[in-house]
Amino acid sequence: MSKDIFPIDVWSDVVCPFCYLGSRQLAVALESFEHRDIVHIRHHAFELDRNAKTHHGSRLSELVAKKYSMPVERADALHAQLAVQGSELGITFNFDVAIPTNTFDAHRLLALASSQIKGHEMSERLFRAYFTDGELVSDHDQLTRYAEELGVTGAHEMLASDAFEKEVRDDELAAEELGISGVPSLVVDEKFMIVGAQGAAQILDVLRRAWARRSA
Repeated sequence: MSKDIFPIDVWSDVVCPFCYLGSRQLAVALESFEHRDIVHIRHHAFELDRNAKTHHGSRLSELVAKKYSMPVERADALHAQLAVQGSELGITFNFDVAIPTNTFDAHRLLALASSQIKGHEMSERLFRAYFTDGELVSDHDQLTRYAEELGVTGAHEMLASDAFEKEVRDDELAAEELGISGVPSLVVDEKFMIVGAQGAAQILDVLRRAWARRSA
């Protein structure tokens, strides 16, 4: 690994609210990280549900309640708490309009964007599409529009093919090999792992410890 970069490998899913929080927390932490100029964030796919349907026909809260065996009211309350946390980081969570769907093609688009050095921008765009705008992030026309907005080329052709399918599956296999069972999961400088949206202060602490280990 080149000493000219400080890699942060991020496993996440675009329909995971904690991943959205974690992404913003990482951004805040990097503002105070002394070596942020050589940080290189590498996005990796992780599907919360590989068998998710493209169209569920249910509210997100209903699916969460069913998955975790809780009342829908409890799921709504948890979402309200997340909305407060999100607002503190500039995130607008509109859980009532979120459309649960399969995210495999969204991950393929993110892989394409990453190959054109626009992975972070695409990750943020997909989060906003799902959590704020209530858009169907499995729809090829929508995904192509996001690519066009960000200047990512070849999205329409990619989505009509099997391109980047292997990259997505390789990411998921790598997660399994690392013992990653939940997201967000960050591997800092290939040495330290952070699981969950731990907060900007905790992330910054790990960044600095990883740098100290490198410099020892």
